[in-house]
Amino acid sequence: MIRATRRLTVLVTLAACSRGGGDAGTSAAARATTTGRATTVPGTRIASERPGPAGEWSLPAGDYASSRYSALDQITAANVKGLHAAWAFSTGVLRGHEGNPLVVGNTMYVITPYPNVAYALDLAQPGQPLKWKVRPDNAQAAVGVACCDVVNRGASYADGKIFYNLLDGHTVAVDVATGKLLWSTRMADVGRGETMTMAPLAVKGKVLVGSSGGEMGVRGWIAAIDAASGKEVWRAYNVGPDADMKVGARFKPFYARDRGPNQGVSSWPGESWKQGGAAVWGWLSYDPELNLVYHGTSNPGPWNGPQRPGDNKWATSIIARDADTGEMVWAFQPTPHDLWDYDAVNENILVDLPVGGRTRKALVHFDRNGYAYTIDRTTGEVLLAKAYVEMNWSTGVDLASGRPVLNPDKVTGAGKKVTNICPSLEGGKNQQPAAFSPRTGLFYVPTNNLCMDFEAREVSYIAGTPYIGASAPEYAGPGGHRGEFMAWDATTGTKKWGIKEPYPVWGGALVTQGDVVFYGTLDGWLKAADARDGRVLWQFKVGSGVVGNPMTYLGPDGKQYIAVYAGIGGDMGLLIAGDVAANLPYDVRERGTTLPDLSRWTSWGGMLFVFSL
Repeated sequence: MIRATRRLTVLVTLAACSRGGGDAGTSAAARATTTGRATTVPGTRIASERPGPAGEWSLPAGDYASSRYSALDQITAANVKGLHAAWAFSTGVLRGHEGNPLVVGNTMYVITPYPNVAYALDLAQPGQPLKWKVRPDNAQAAVGVACCDVVNRGASYADGKIFYNLLDGHTVAVDVATGKLLWSTRMADVGRGETMTMAPLAVKGKVLVGSSGGEMGVRGWIAAIDAASGKEVWRAYNVGPDADMKVGARFKPFYARDRGPNQGVSSWPGESWKQGGAAVWGWLSYDPELNLVYHGTSNPGPWNGPQRPGDNKWATSIIARDADTGEMVWAFQPTPHDLWDYDAVNENILVDLPVGGRTRKALVHFDRNGYAYTIDRTTGEVLLAKAYVEMNWSTGVDLASGRPVLNPDKVTGAGKKVTNICPSLEGGKNQQPAAFSPRTGLFYVPTNNLCMDFEAREVSYIAGTPYIGASAPEYAGPGGHRGEFMAWDATTGTKKWGIKEPYPVWGGALVTQGDVVFYGTLDGWLKAADARDGRVLWQFKVGSGVVGNPMTYLGPDGKQYIAVYAGIGGDMGLLIAGDVAANLPYDVRERGTTLPDLSRWTSWGGMLFVFSL
């Protein structure tokens, strides 16, 4: 009965969301109408519907488009001040809790940081008791290899199974009815410096995964696993010969400079591509109509640019691949020959948007380099690229070539110290995912306001050890605040409003049909703001800092709930109180200088908080 009710909710919501009209030549925010609760901005559409009812959350971002938008609307800007803590759950792990739980039917699925325990909680029973708990074998050696804490960004659900990654390089499938471990497949090699922290994406009977390790000199890849058997179906590398990268006749990058054979080799000196980085540790998106999966790649290795002259393709890139075969269809490199650790692994949000007077199949990407890109997701053409944070390493993006125009004063190299580079290596934003609302036409973006000094040096490659070659202390950017939560119009490249925060906003965003946007802070607050004007309407102190992503679901009682993890960690959490974990590579930052005062407001934690009206 509950599931049937949820499906009815979706049908009603989708029908309501179809209303709207207006001029395609003005900005998205300006065109939003307010005559009905479910109106949408004309010409605006999330690229794929949810795979289940609106009241469920079965994929890492809620849908394949990575929108983090929910059609639930019981919680509104008018009543959100009435939210209260409904229940909580301790995960038993005191490390960085990135990602978010899933809800399918009357069950919530929680994945912890290492040792990557999976819990199934019964939402239909008072007290939300455990249905089952599973802790797969997970090698302790991975803890000492992981670059930036032992985080896990969550799971995917499909066909009665949840799929998630283990830090030691295995992907696992668990039967949701029994908690039985169905298969465990080794995908990464810890001995080479590979670990796995990203959230898989279940697509058409396959599970798509990638690894971490860009700072360890790995050779990045993305792979597909058969969801039923656990056997690898295909694997595509992001650097190296065309055959390894699955580059063939279908590969048609938009920009002429990106065409030509074996660029994954020729844009590197010698055989340095074999330690070239380009790992897939971030978020995946999928367009069912185009059958394309979109992913970003990490920094090239090492950070010391003079050791690897050339564009270093396809590190720091956005890549579109055929979901069935892994074939590369197009690629775009926001930061060719990256000199600042500007990974391109951030989420790619797939939406149709009115750009330049007509509706475009767009991909919106907020890159570490500080530019917000609006890209045609069918071809890889950059339609718009504007700075969304304070930045000075570049003066703009040449739309004819897609390449950034460099500021020569901020070009790094061995033997010289370059000061006051903005943004820092943490990027304008890092892994913390943005959200999109078709009701407002705006993207909701958690950002960092950090700058850095950068001093590169020669480094030698030793398998399984840090391959960096740089020192890069960070500090607050212009204005003194170290983060901001903002609303962005990707049709014009303009910020509509912003909420300044004392620390980087390291948790993700959630926006709902009730016109409320949720985000968490490093100093331990969950906040709700009006999605239209940015007024903070409600906040709750969850204790430990939030580096995870709020989500929402419809409970068995028919009520809307908001859930978020509290558990500081990840890259930012390792810097609290000057207490840098021993496994963080020593030559990345001066210890304890980035957020020296954060420990006054938060400490380690591992809790799930759930709120309702």
